[in-house]
Amino acid sequence: MRMRKRANLDKRMERCAGLLIEEPEALRGRWLESFPGHERLYVELGCGKGRFTADTAETIPETLYIAVEKVPDAMILAMEKIDRRGIENVRFIDADAKLLGTMFAPGECERIYINFCDPWPKSRDAKLRLTSPAFLRIYADMLKAGGEIHFKTDNTPLFDWSITQLEAEGWTLSELTHDLHEHGPVGVMTDYEAKFYEQGMKINRLVAAKTADTKTTAAGAVPRLRNASLTDARGYEESQEANRRSEP
Repeated sequence: MRMRKRANLDKRMERCAGLLIEEPEALRGRWLESFPGHERLYVELGCGKGRFTADTAETIPETLYIAVEKVPDAMILAMEKIDRRGIENVRFIDADAKLLGTMFAPGECERIYINFCDPWPKSRDAKLRLTSPAFLRIYADMLKAGGEIHFKTDNTPLFDWSITQLEAEGWTLSELTHDLHEHGPVGVMTDYEAKFYEQGMKINRLVAAKTADTKTTAAGAVPRLRNASLTDARGYEESQEANRRSEP
């Protein structure tokens, strides 16, 4: 999705500067030490406009919540939301997920959220999916033993492909569903998810736990992703187009 350029972005970022971590590499291995009073560290990849970020972090004030977003025009909306609501346990990083290993030390995190990421449907782009083996091994480095990935998507082909990758990489799966809100709303929703729910679209969700068998970057070369195209990305693309039309 191409995010619309935000008016006065630089000035708005300046007003929220206290929420942005400019040099996250300097905090690698020292996040909880640098933000005393927090018991654990959670990371969200791709926070978007921040509804999920704010609503989740507000319920766990004892947790340091780091939102990673590489699109400043989206991140500023999340930052302003956190600032307006006075939520004190959230910080933001403007970076690509492939750099996570430079920002978080092995075993430093307890949970990673991945919500409605880009499916990259073409086979040649499969390595860019946030649930591809190379990324999964970075997450495995970051997470403590028993640490979890919480993954949600409306794209069923991406979800099923991700299950295959997670199982092959040694993660233990639980809470797996292809229709999370079948019996009514469950848990905290993202902005996209709330719209999808209103449209009657099914949401896929799972929790993947790190075990002794989970492969880290020390496991060596990741497997080549052959014939990895997603059979149908229409649901995702249609929902993205609907959101572009409704975006203020």
